[in-house]
Amino acid sequence: MYMENKLSIEMLAVTPEAEKVIEQAGRTCYLSFERIGANSAPEFIQKLAAMGHESPFEHAQATFRIRNCSRAMTHQLVRHRLMAISQQSQRYVSETEFEYVIPETMPAEFVDDYKADMAAIQQMYNKWRRRGLKKEDARFVLPNACCSEIVVSANFREWRHVIKLRTSKKAQWEIRKVCTEILRLLKEAAPACFSDIE
Repeated sequence: MYMENKLSIEMLAVTPEAEKVIEQAGRTCYLSFERIGANSAPEFIQKLAAMGHESPFEHAQATFRIRNCSRAMTHQLVRHRLMAISQQSQRYVSETEFEYVIPETMPAEFVDDYKADMAAIQQMYNKWRRRGLKKEDARFVLPNACCSEIVVSANFREWRHVIKLRTSKKAQWEIRKVCTEILRLLKEAAPACFSDIE
């Protein structure tokens, strides 16, 4: 079953008053607590980022749920090791009617052929399940196009790193789309921490 533009990214949690937490951590390095004011965090955080002093960013964290993305995209995301990750399991979740992503780069004249291939793969998976293969073994025939769901948590320093890499024009289109939306949400939650990233 094809998932048409149903990719969704939701922020589940973020460190409360993240910018104040980061300022407290950063000011500890310089013992400059007397400079903390009602609105001092954004300017201080931007100075930290400009200096490349990003360890204080590790004291704040954000968690996202990403739905209806391909396993090809999640395989790229999970390569970033400084994250907590919980992903939909093809070992325990049945894929008898799996949903899939069609690459944005797929020429229109080939979409029907692609859908036919996905239907053939669906039949292969179902055949092996009917023959008694466990889900964990029948999944070997499934494509990277299968939709997945993943929850990812990382500290702000890691999010900065991931976003810089994965929003590059050289990044694959789907992970670029996901990380662009994560950046937008993080800029809403803690603007000073991500304002230097385009």
